[in-house]
Amino acid sequence: MTLTDTDREENTRPPARRGVFVRVAGFAHRRRWLALILWVAVLAGVWAAASVTGDDYRNDFSLPGTESQQAADLLAEHGAARAGDTVEIVLHDEGGLREPGVQKRVGDMLDEVAGLPKVGQVHSPYDGEGAVSGDGTIGYATVVLDVPSQDMPKNDTQRIFDTAQEVEGDGLQAELGGDAARLLGEGGGGSAEGVGLIAALVILVLMFGTVIAAGLPIIIALFAVGSTVGGIVVASHVFTIAEWTPPVMILVGLGVGIDYALLVFARYRAELVRGAEPERATVNALDAAGRSVFFAGCTVILALLGLVAFGLGSLQGMALSVALTVLMTMLAALTLLPALLGVFGRRFARQFTRRAERREAKGKAVEGTVWRRLAAAVQRRPLASLLAAAVVLGVLAFPALGMRLGFSDAGSDAPETTSRQAYDLLSEGFGPGFNGPLLVVADGGTGGAAQAGAEATRALNGTPGVQAAADPVPTPDGEAATILAFPSSAPQDEETSELVGTLRDDVLPELSDRNGARYLVGGATAASEDYSGKVADRLPLFMAIVVGLSVLLLMAVFRSVLVPLKAALLNLLSIGVALGAMTLVFQDGRLGVEPGPIEAYLPVMVFAIVFGLSMDYEIFLISRIHEEWTRSEDPSHAVREGLAHTGSVITAAGAIMVVIFGAFMLSPQRLLQQAGFGMAVAIFVDAVVIRCLIVPAAMELMGRRAWWLPAPLARLLPKVEMERH
Repeated sequence: MTLTDTDREENTRPPARRGVFVRVAGFAHRRRWLALILWVAVLAGVWAAASVTGDDYRNDFSLPGTESQQAADLLAEHGAARAGDTVEIVLHDEGGLREPGVQKRVGDMLDEVAGLPKVGQVHSPYDGEGAVSGDGTIGYATVVLDVPSQDMPKNDTQRIFDTAQEVEGDGLQAELGGDAARLLGEGGGGSAEGVGLIAALVILVLMFGTVIAAGLPIIIALFAVGSTVGGIVVASHVFTIAEWTPPVMILVGLGVGIDYALLVFARYRAELVRGAEPERATVNALDAAGRSVFFAGCTVILALLGLVAFGLGSLQGMALSVALTVLMTMLAALTLLPALLGVFGRRFARQFTRRAERREAKGKAVEGTVWRRLAAAVQRRPLASLLAAAVVLGVLAFPALGMRLGFSDAGSDAPETTSRQAYDLLSEGFGPGFNGPLLVVADGGTGGAAQAGAEATRALNGTPGVQAAADPVPTPDGEAATILAFPSSAPQDEETSELVGTLRDDVLPELSDRNGARYLVGGATAASEDYSGKVADRLPLFMAIVVGLSVLLLMAVFRSVLVPLKAALLNLLSIGVALGAMTLVFQDGRLGVEPGPIEAYLPVMVFAIVFGLSMDYEIFLISRIHEEWTRSEDPSHAVREGLAHTGSVITAAGAIMVVIFGAFMLSPQRLLQQAGFGMAVAIFVDAVVIRCLIVPAAMELMGRRAWWLPAPLARLLPKVEMERH
């Protein structure tokens, strides 16, 4: 392999400045064993503490200022708050549940259930009216738990299910419904992460040609994610962190950690091939690619911290946890990776140099030739390429306009699960709205709570969309009453959402004007509507914060107005495609997925994460284009060379993220399925279509104007250098 004089000069002279990245890389490389010991100590210490304390994850579903939260607070004020939830043992027998033999079998089974752990009370379907369907074939027993559903141990729920199943036979069917029962159908986790890591390793081996080299980015990701997850286990005792936060941290942390290490390692390999010594190659790689990693990580963290503006407990805890994960992956890429390169540097130098020499001896094209040709082809028809790609992506994003937010219930569970079968039986026997009743709270009034509740029952029974309203039940202090209103439609149907609005805006306010009582609509179905509404109301502020801060950061980094604005628009486009795909698959039920609403907090979560990750690729590509621009001041040449040097890395990084995120479709949790699928689609579109087609076309059309920054703005913004000089 022949080196030019410029290469020899660059590889032998010392760095022009001793920036922070140079100093960190040099220290980690020279003190490699100290750096490794410190990281191992951090990982071991964090998990030792986590093993001692255990986790205390808590789902915070409070919605300050919403009507459903006011209803819950009012019930608590009047002594109607309950510590435990319920599960239903749903029974079905075509011969009739009131047959004497069936009644005895069911009664014996319920007596046994009453003696199980975590069971407070059991109400038989034969104790009163309404627990057996009109035709006598479907009924349910209510099992009152001693604890809330989220705190119910899965093994104890399994005991209830197994005991109920013992009664089956001779045409009698028994299923278990309720939130606690849904956990029985989820199975074990962990396979998604394993499949994603194996697929990522295969891609890295194909890229670098050696298992050791391919394993380094994965090691970086595992150290960073492992340390952060262990820290969150301990922090869950102090802060409110939802139980679904760790899987999301793993989802994002693995993808980001491998990506950041890959970017630095690819630059390190290029330096070795150019003839640099291992230590010098490490310093050069961190001085150039390390800057991209740092600023890319900052954009992801900024986007995640924007979720704090929503004021929702579970989202805030998730945002802070994932932001900490990204911070740790940055630190690992900038400190642990140089240490590992110091350990394996000599071996890598021999392997990569020999591979490059064999490639040159075989007459193969220089690496990056394909990407250089692709950029040239796009540059010949930039406007046509830009419009064609934008139209296709716009069509794919269009279904997102019909997205319906909510929370999935047992109606979205797999058909073979006991919770889904219980849901279907209850819908068949008592109507589709039985699985999601509205809880109306009546407070005060001229005739007292009892009269206000009775009047509400009559008004609800006369409201279109209400199948039936139960008699009012007074609170323990007698100052308020609750009424269950059963919609004619299923909890996830749009008609149910409209009914909630009708009751709140028309029916109950008119009744309140007549009798002076206060009426509030609460319950799980109404809370879902309130959550979705709160997310929609605060979405513009969130987007303004995330997009605005990211644009300002990129303006400071690239000294440009058009490049950051273009990046923001394209990132929004890739997010739109992701949300459109999620709507088609999970809401409309394409690809064999059970249809249901998109989880209410997922669009903003996907927005924050994908917007930040998309900025990663933007910074990776544009920083190299800017580096070539400062050398040649030829905008077309800079675009071609920038894509030639980063196209394979961006594509490989995107492929790794796609397989890791896509592997979470194997997760039993619908939330993780939706999040993984949406982010996989967004990253695929961003890495393949936007970065490799739209960005070169847009940069070609902008030409020299791409690097224009008004003088007043240039004086206000801090100057941040991305390239080595």
